[in-house]
Amino acid sequence: MTWVRHHGLVLVNAALFAIFLVGMTLTGWQVANEEAITHGVAPEGLGAYLASGDFWEAVSENWESEFLQMASYVALTIVLFQKGSSESKPIGKPAPQDEDPRGHRDDPDAPWPMRRGGWVLVLYENSLLLLFAVLFIGSFATHAVSGAGAYSEEQAQHGLPGVTPLEYLGTSQFWFESFQNWQSEFMVVAVLAGAAVYLRQRGSSESKPVHAPHSETGA
Repeated sequence: MTWVRHHGLVLVNAALFAIFLVGMTLTGWQVANEEAITHGVAPEGLGAYLASGDFWEAVSENWESEFLQMASYVALTIVLFQKGSSESKPIGKPAPQDEDPRGHRDDPDAPWPMRRGGWVLVLYENSLLLLFAVLFIGSFATHAVSGAGAYSEEQAQHGLPGVTPLEYLGTSQFWFESFQNWQSEFMVVAVLAGAAVYLRQRGSSESKPVHAPHSETGA
């Protein structure tokens, strides 16, 4: 139970992700079959739906926006500040995150890239941003490929030609799917960074202490 308590944040969010993904899959399958019947097409099995462009387009366009949000947030918090917010580094003061890690190479508990140094350390000190950037690019590409498949299937139902993933990138449909998710992600970040100046949640690492003044910046 100690291990579970120590990893509860990841475990609970992973479980919720799995539950909601299953819910999305089953309801999306039902919607797809309802649309198929409307167009006089035979319903498809769950396996066929899981391999369809409709399913992967729906999944990837949401993942794409989440990874873009986190990649941007990690990058922007390197250089930008929000006075009074727990989501910002302190203004005008040294921040632990800015410290050159090379001065801690001999720390006994330092991660192994610290001791390895060189290009390994360069990658490691930027690894969080790199991870989200790679995940965004991967989900963006998946959105383009799967979205092109779903779009082409719909076009075929109307006797129109399909599109390649590159051609799909030039459609308003692709960018509508992307922008409708991107705008909400950055809205939430702006609300969180701004609300954290004046509002509190006792016990949360995303909040300043309840007694902290509004002008106090950083966690």
